[in-house]
Amino acid sequence: MRKVGVIQVIDSLNTGGAEVLAVNIANSLSQKGLNSHMCATRKEGDLKDNIDRSVGYLFLNRQKVIDIKAFINFRKYTKANNISIVHAHATSFFFAVCMKLIHWKLKIVWHDHYGKSQDLSLRPSAVLKISSFFLNTIISVNNDLKDWAQHKLFCKDVLFLNNFALFRNLDEETTLQGSGGNRIIHLAAFRVQKDHENLINAFLSFLKRNPTWTLHLVGQLNNTAYSRKILQLIKDLKLEKHIFVYDSCLDIKHILKQSNIGVLSSKSEGLPLALLEYGLAKLPVVVTNVGECAKVVENNKSGIVVTSNNSLELEEALHILANSKEKRVLFGEQHHKNVTEKYSEEKFMNQLLKIYTR
Repeated sequence: MRKVGVIQVIDSLNTGGAEVLAVNIANSLSQKGLNSHMCATRKEGDLKDNIDRSVGYLFLNRQKVIDIKAFINFRKYTKANNISIVHAHATSFFFAVCMKLIHWKLKIVWHDHYGKSQDLSLRPSAVLKISSFFLNTIISVNNDLKDWAQHKLFCKDVLFLNNFALFRNLDEETTLQGSGGNRIIHLAAFRVQKDHENLINAFLSFLKRNPTWTLHLVGQLNNTAYSRKILQLIKDLKLEKHIFVYDSCLDIKHILKQSNIGVLSSKSEGLPLALLEYGLAKLPVVVTNVGECAKVVENNKSGIVVTSNNSLELEEALHILANSKEKRVLFGEQHHKNVTEKYSEEKFMNQLLKIYTR
């Protein structure tokens, strides 16, 4: 008898946190000998190159909400590959539920990566509430999302599962500009909740006291109004020789090797993979107190936790780390220890497999 299959479903393969986690799960399942598959419903992207060859891959090129051709192709694929579990990530829950209505035997696990967990009262939920009747399990990336799902949705099986990070791509393509030993890295797509503007304002003040340091912004640009605004801000402040923008990159391990401080200036978060990746790379961090960040980072032990949307606090924290190599080393080592012990691939996969098998 063929092994029962699991397929990770995500809208795109752009380099966002949810997308990276979905690909990592698919690869890890395959390495454990499971019948593992990956599906991008709407767009492909750079992360396609990170999918292991042993993982089955399906691209649907879905053009509209109700796309009959995409539904038919997905149903054919799941039947042909003996897939019974659909692990839907982020907004792909609606597609997964539509497929369950067509192919009732499918079990749906929905992974909620919602990044605006500070504003859950404003979260659109009408479609999600109806869809939740058909979900078998909901995995939340932080406790606020778990509590929200338990109170607002109709799925009975809701749990919180820590993200995990790992470096599979070992390429060394990206060379950071600026002088070695004085680089601050910010791994985040150009989206409003990542609050690049606050970080740039903090860095402008920081630069007056630390003129040899540079800031490096790595993340999907997407040519949106927000990304254009940030690029224009850098020009207006005449910071082009001090702040460098790279768009999305896959060689994250190599990038972090060239960096000295990791920063996240978000207004809201779930549990950002970038924060875990900083830990794997032994980087000391400055991070805002949103989502699960303050649970990952021990303030003044493995990094510095600051108030969101406060450029003065952010600037001072960066200044403290920039002027103490001893703290950078100690904080980086402790952050690495915490991440490898609490947010490991093995721990995550063991918990996930229990969800799949029960």
